[in-house]
Order: sequence, then C-alpha cells, then structure tokens
Amino acid sequence: MVRSNSADIHIPSLIAEMWEPLSEEQREFLANHFTLQHYRKNEIVYTEGEEPANLMCLLSGKVKIYKDGVGGRSQIIRMIKPVEYFGYRAYFAQEPFVTAAAAFEPSLICMIPMTAIMRLVRENPELSMFFIKQLAKDLGVADERTVNLTQKHIRGRLAESLLFLCESYGLEEDGSTLSIYLSREDLANLSNMTTSNAIRTLSQFAAERLIAIDGRKIKIIEEEKLRKISKIG
Repeated sequence: MVRSNSADIHIPSLIAEMWEPLSEEQREFLANHFTLQHYRKNEIVYTEGEEPANLMCLLSGKVKIYKDGVGGRSQIIRMIKPVEYFGYRAYFAQEPFVTAAAAFEPSLICMIPMTAIMRLVRENPELSMFFIKQLAKDLGVADERTVNLTQKHIRGRLAESLLFLCESYGLEEDGSTLSIYLSREDLANLSNMTTSNAIRTLSQFAAERLIAIDGRKIKIIEEEKLRKISKIG
C-alpha cells in the first residue's frame, strides 16, 4: 500500500455526488481531509473484525468484498467498481467490519476519515440523505442477491454472475469479452458454488455456444440466452 498526497487529485470530478450538497467551507474541509492509497493486486484493504475508520471511494481498479465461511471457503459479497463508496456501513452501525476487502487488481482508493464525514453529516442534512440513499440501495442489492444465491440452481447463479460482471465492468473493445478476468475459484465464490461446479458449468455454457473461454478471458456470445437462464434460475 502506497499513500499519496491529497494534492495529486481533484476531488469534485471524482466524488461529485457527495461534493455537490456541500458549502464552500465544507468542501475546503473535505479537500483537506483525505488521502490516496495505492493497493497492489490481492493486497488486503481491510479485514473482518477490524475497526472501521474511513469512508473509502474506489477511484481506479477493482475491489472485492468477501467473507470467509465454513472450511475456509470464501463468499464474494460484492464487487466494487470505480467510482463507488464502501467501508462506511460498519462505522455507522458502531461495529467492527463483518466482511473483508481486497484489491482484485492494482487499485487507487480515496480514504476520508469517518470522523470528518460525521462532522459534515451533522452539519448538512442533504449529505445525510446521500448516505441514507446509498445504504438503502446497497440493502436492496444485498436482499436480491441473497435470494438469487440461495434459490437459483447452479446454471442460473453462474449466468447471473456473468451478466453482473458484464454490467459492472463492461466489455473489451471487441464488444463481447468481459473486461475483468476472474479465476475459476473467484467466479465460484461470486456464484456461491464449488470451484468444480463452476468449471463444469462454464464448460457446459461453452459447449452450448453461450460463451467462449480463453484462459481467464470469457467472451459473451449469447447474452439473451444467459438472461433467460438467469431468470428461470
């Protein structure tokens, strides 16, 4: 992890949603209370049980939020993409982190102390509403994901994960290859299945010409058919 001086970045263009409701004095305060931290691939951002201290905004790269389960098997809870906020729920809940986070690839994260955020929240009701909306959206996504991961069959879960990655991170210049390369284990952890089941189901999708596989690269060939598989579960 490498820290950068706050002068290296222009906040308004990157965290405009949180910036807009602030007064000029509050903007100046915020501009003086953040740091930039670079994380290497697979480097831990925070660990389960750690006390939260910062609001985090991913500026570049990819971060996974995960939780270790029974037998050391991980479950990927969320995938963070630029520009998304994370790491602040636990502070509002006054509890340690119940998940962990790690950089999926080299990443740059803006860190704002929650003590500074709390000062601004107390001063600015609009900023309070911003965080209420963010938490409400995250809860809705979590609720839907819980149902999907527990009720859908393996094919439906994997199809949904591929579509989620497509919508979250987009495609490469060819218009069909996912712009994120996951290991089979990570894809399995994202889809709530064993690695062997993920490998087997990916092979089935490839045999059915729904996708094409080249190492960790996955090309979406039949998006609508994947959506049907995801929908019927």
